[in-house]
This record gives sequence, C-alpha cells and structure tokens, in this order.
Amino acid sequence: MFQTLVEFQRTIYLALAEQIKLLAAGGDWLAFTAFLPMGILFGAAHALTPGHSKAVLATYLAGSDAKVSRGLLVSTTLSITHVTTAVLIAVLSLPLVSIALGSVGRAPLLEDISRGLLGLIGLWMLWRALSHGHHHKHEGEAVGVMAGLIPCPLTLFVMTFAIARGVPAAGILFAGTMMIGVAITLSAVAILSILLRERLVWFVEGRSRLFEAITRSIEGLAGAALIALAIHEILLR
Repeated sequence: MFQTLVEFQRTIYLALAEQIKLLAAGGDWLAFTAFLPMGILFGAAHALTPGHSKAVLATYLAGSDAKVSRGLLVSTTLSITHVTTAVLIAVLSLPLVSIALGSVGRAPLLEDISRGLLGLIGLWMLWRALSHGHHHKHEGEAVGVMAGLIPCPLTLFVMTFAIARGVPAAGILFAGTMMIGVAITLSAVAILSILLRERLVWFVEGRSRLFEAITRSIEGLAGAALIALAIHEILLR
C-alpha cells in the first residue's frame, strides 16, 4: 500500500514538473490550471503516508469533547498551517532556510517548537482530567496550528522547483490544491476518531459515575499520549 502511494505521488510529481517546465518556457497558464485538480489527489495520497500529525490529531480528538464540526475545524486548521508553513519557508527562502532547515525537506527548529507545544497541550489535558477542569473554547484550533507548524516536505519540493524555474505562482497554486487533498485525508482521520470515541461513550452514557470516569480516563490517557509523542519525536530527531 505504501509503495503504491509513493509511486502514485511520483507519477503526479513528474507530470507537475513537466507542466512547470512548459510554463517557464512560455507555456499556457490555461493548460496548467487544468492540471491543478491533480493536486487534490496528490495531497490526499501524500497525507496517507507516515507523518502529517495524524497520530497527534487522532489522539487529541479521542480525548477531547469535540463534535464532528469542531473536529473538521481542527483538521482543516492543521492542514492549512502544515502547507502554508512550507510555502512561507520556500518563498522567504534563504533567511529562514539557513536558520530552520537542517536538511532538505526538514525544519528541525519548527519541529521541536511544534512537539514542545503539543507536549504542553498534553500536560494541560492530563491536568484537566485529574482536576476536572473545563475545555477552552479555542483549544482545538490551537492544537491544529501547533501540529501544523511542521512544514509539508513535498510542498517544499514543489515550491522550490517552481521558484527555481521562475514561476513561484505555479507552486503556490498547486500547493493550494494540495492543501485541499491533505485536509480531506486529515478530516477523515478526525471524523473516525470522534465517532469511535462517541461510540465508546454511548455504551456507558446511562451510568453517570462510570461515564464520568471513562471520559476523564480517555482525556487523561490522550494527554499522556501527546506528552509521550512529543518527547519521543524530539529525542528521536
């Protein structure tokens, strides 16, 4: 499955590279615009591969009280931040690259900031579960931004190639369609996480004490998992 996704992405990327070359040589923008919908498939397939904070998204939503609409907002926020961060790094180029990038397609500084902030969210969720605290209104959006700070490596490649060919606008347009594809995949993850949590809660909803204990336990475990994920990712890098 993974190899199939990789080959699918490679096929689209090579076709995109050819389109950008033609555009740079004085080609037709209309033809490039007709190719743009492929970016949605590109982004959706890419988001299915390891990474893109899917584990963080699922863990947070499993431990929160978010409904599907809120989960979609969180996943969309994550997708927008994930792709936009990569676009900004590519457009701002050398100043940010020299500070933030340790290797091609990576941003170690932003990764550490993102994981550190997510670890703090995990601590907050764990404390709230133990102290019976309340959920913050915009907590989900904050998690989406924090998790999305890690730039999308494929967007970086696309933007770098487009800028090198002198057509940065083409890279930005394609990144926009990729963002839609990434959002579709992450939204599916969000919906599944929330539905599974609600299904579990439904089984014990009639027993108030058990219901309270299970919901607090889920939130506490989710908080602990976020802390563990943050520490693991930082130490692993």
